[in-house]
Amino acid sequence: MLARLGLPLSLLLLAALAALLLALGVGSAQISPAQIWDLLQGEGDALARTMVMELRLPRALSAFAVGGLLAVAGALMQVLLRNPLADPYVLGLSGGASIGALAAMLGGLGGLAISSSAFGGALFSTFLVFGLAHGSGGWTPSRLLLTGVVVAAGWGAVITLMLALSPAERLPGMLYWLMGDLSYARTPWPPLLLLLATCVVLIPLGRSLNVLARGPQQAAALGVAVRPLEWCIYVAASLLTAAAVTTAGSIGFVGLVVPHMLRLLLGNDQRLILPACALAGGTLLVLADTLARTMIAPEQLPVGVITALLGVPTFLFLLYRSR
Repeated sequence: MLARLGLPLSLLLLAALAALLLALGVGSAQISPAQIWDLLQGEGDALARTMVMELRLPRALSAFAVGGLLAVAGALMQVLLRNPLADPYVLGLSGGASIGALAAMLGGLGGLAISSSAFGGALFSTFLVFGLAHGSGGWTPSRLLLTGVVVAAGWGAVITLMLALSPAERLPGMLYWLMGDLSYARTPWPPLLLLLATCVVLIPLGRSLNVLARGPQQAAALGVAVRPLEWCIYVAASLLTAAAVTTAGSIGFVGLVVPHMLRLLLGNDQRLILPACALAGGTLLVLADTLARTMIAPEQLPVGVITALLGVPTFLFLLYRSR
């Protein structure tokens, strides 16, 4: 069992380290791997050390944390709903978190208040979507998907209203943040620690998640406490989404693309999928952010543009298959 889990996770870890190394070396000034090693040890040119240690490294680690958080949140939602189209962005969780964070910003709040507001918005959006989608016969994939799309569109309208009523001097930063921006991500450790803690907590629940993925009735028959486990997934997905949104704004489709691709390659064992999503999601967003800041350098693209270009065709492909 350990060998079966260890090989793919080791390969994904190597890919993550290679993506981080690429992110540290590529930019306005190219830095070789040998120079990066010297800089990480506190040696080398002072200007290059400042560029790597204070600009590129925090941004790359933040991108890794956000990508991992979104991918794990997407994997949890897909287990809960037994639907490969489930994703924090598509189902409106990111929109709810964005509403909460923007409201806190407009109120002059910062720090923990923004994170708490984003978590409250994501949790409220979760309950709203599931409440509206739960008809007399329970959830269905099509009903839930349509409800999530409608709620996400509604949050988009509310965000537009908030932007229209916002002071003009705040609009550029808010707009760029809504498109997904890692330019000002300077504190990667809180989301990284949250990602690590989530994986540590959820991996022992992998067997129960595997059973829940077959349906709540089968899970209950096999002794799984279905309702507490579902509540755990609700809260965990909302918390992960809120942490990602407060770090980098609204970034879509990472939670859709990464879990689905990993299931095609590795199967559907959540004990493997959840840590693999953390590594693969982080790697994907690090590469996307590196591309976003170098494609039209010295100008930078929002990283959400890159993930959308990847995610929209994937979403349409999955929607076509689900017919």
